[in-house]
Amino acid sequence: MEAVPLRARAYVACAVLAALVCLLPLPATHAPWWVVALLAALYAGCKRLAPRQLAGPFYPVLLAAVFLLPPPAAACVPLPGALLARAGRRPEALRRLWRAAQLALAVWAAARTHWELGGRDAVVASDFPYALLPAAVAVLVFCLVLSALDGGVRALTERVGALRASRELFARSLAPVAVHGLAGLMMAVLWRSRYGPVAALLVLLPMYVTWWAYAQYHRERAAHQATIRALVQAVDIKDGYTRGHSERVGQASVLIARELGMADERVEVLRFAGILHDVGKLGVPTRLLRKDGPLTPEERRVIELHPEYGHEMVRGISFLDEARTAILHHHERLDGSGYPYGLSGGQIPECARVVAVADAFDAMTSTRSYRRARPVGAALAELERCAGAQFDPRMVTALTRAVDRHGWRPSVTADPAPPPPRTPETPATPPAPPPAADDQDDRAPQHTQHPQPPHPASPGPGLGPGPESKAEAEAGSEPGPRRARR
Repeated sequence: MEAVPLRARAYVACAVLAALVCLLPLPATHAPWWVVALLAALYAGCKRLAPRQLAGPFYPVLLAAVFLLPPPAAACVPLPGALLARAGRRPEALRRLWRAAQLALAVWAAARTHWELGGRDAVVASDFPYALLPAAVAVLVFCLVLSALDGGVRALTERVGALRASRELFARSLAPVAVHGLAGLMMAVLWRSRYGPVAALLVLLPMYVTWWAYAQYHRERAAHQATIRALVQAVDIKDGYTRGHSERVGQASVLIARELGMADERVEVLRFAGILHDVGKLGVPTRLLRKDGPLTPEERRVIELHPEYGHEMVRGISFLDEARTAILHHHERLDGSGYPYGLSGGQIPECARVVAVADAFDAMTSTRSYRRARPVGAALAELERCAGAQFDPRMVTALTRAVDRHGWRPSVTADPAPPPPRTPETPATPPAPPPAADDQDDRAPQHTQHPQPPHPASPGPGLGPGPESKAEAEAGSEPGPRRARR
């Protein structure tokens, strides 16, 4: 994120000031400074030398400092590594300051807790099992402080609830931090034993193996994401009228999922589902996607196969989980008139109902070469009108609340055709009526003032032929009437 909001910068400044306050007693602190220097160098060296995927928190070193040193001295250990580590994204200086302040505060709070509970004396005397109690409480405080600080940043930069973000981060990080805490306690005990620091450092070897395994998983996941990006780019090239549509459907799906309080892992799956919902168009002949005239019944059936094509294409991507069902069922309708299987009500998977609303919302709010976008308010009103018959009302309400809170920036996905040159004798072209979309494609015919009778080649009752391709009008997802399946 290149631009950091001013309120987030102020939050970081407050964290830095709080960390400096924690370090104020440092001159009067009696601590083995060689231990501080060795642990700080070890932490900084690990952060600098390890690959980026492995350059994670290295919490065993920090927690060993918690168990070995007074609070102000322990808070110094993460500073060199955090300030010298790769920031990854701009603004680098701000991110490094934030990470240094966050770790210093968490280490100080954990060390203070451990010190007050008599943990240092228990470690020196190898008083087990009592030594486990203050260590466990210190690890819990360490995780709580990190989660609270990170939750505050997310609340200010991503506009999510601070409490919910902190709770999710805490639940996700507690188990890994607890394992790191056990390794840190082992380091501290060995350090204080007759075997000395060298034996303590051997504890890091199994941790490195763990980080290496995680790096392999990270690389595999990155390869999957690269595959997803390639598939989306292929769809955008084949169906240029909807360029960027998939990414925005992913974003809208994330808004809905977060508003519903879903866990971060499921939010990520729904983002992938939104991005890949139209990947099955790669299996549809291009001539049908770009056909100017009406579709024959046979051609329409081919278009309606794209959810099944998409489901088969992503079958081998294991981490997508329920995203596959969203790809398969995002054109189902609550009244049972959707496709490919005509599911109704609760038979439609929840993830598919999320993507269906996100898909229709972006289709209506995106400017295309054949029509202008609807205003966001009008699109939401249309979704509400179709809620209960076509869309899940709960998803529509969640999207409305999320857009009210976070806003939405519709994008141009195709260059609009230039208007014909006007002459003094040429009257101005009257504005086109707002478009309403058939539930079968991103290109939607416009509402006419007078309903048209149903016709086998028409999109459905009440929808007149617009200037766009009917082939696209009969393959998209905007809300509108649809004949029941026979």
